[in-house]
Amino acid sequence: MLSLRPVLAGEHASLVPLLDAYAAEMRDVLNGDAGASGAAAAAMLEADLRAEVLLAMRDDQAVGFAIFFDLPEVVFARRCGALDDLFVLPAHRGQGIARALVTALAELGRGRRWSHLRWIVPAADRGAIALYERIAARSDWISYVIRLDPRASL
Repeated sequence: MLSLRPVLAGEHASLVPLLDAYAAEMRDVLNGDAGASGAAAAAMLEADLRAEVLLAMRDDQAVGFAIFFDLPEVVFARRCGALDDLFVLPAHRGQGIARALVTALAELGRGRRWSHLRWIVPAADRGAIALYERIAARSDWISYVIRLDPRASL
């Protein structure tokens, strides 16, 4: 059975295997450098009071996560959600876990009165794009990036 829950203070170390798997996959998708270890990423998340993590569990095993932020949206003087990273272990894909994470974030956002939930996805990640095309509307916004440190930016 799938369950979703927030990662609480002191629990971020439990994300290390998932973060390691996610970093390895993103390097493959984007042809990037080695990146940080899962332990370093978990420590950073633990220390950042703004970052929130929703964890997907199946039979007491962590199988996916969504990292998100609750941000000010100044045009309408509201809040909005920014989904920064979403990952599901390859062996658990195709079972609705990513969709459940996004749905749960949208519901959380409704409760927080967010104006919207937004996210970006690498153009090379065709699997994620296929899901997002089914469950969300493509935005009118175009994403750009200035890579301040090319070794630390995919």
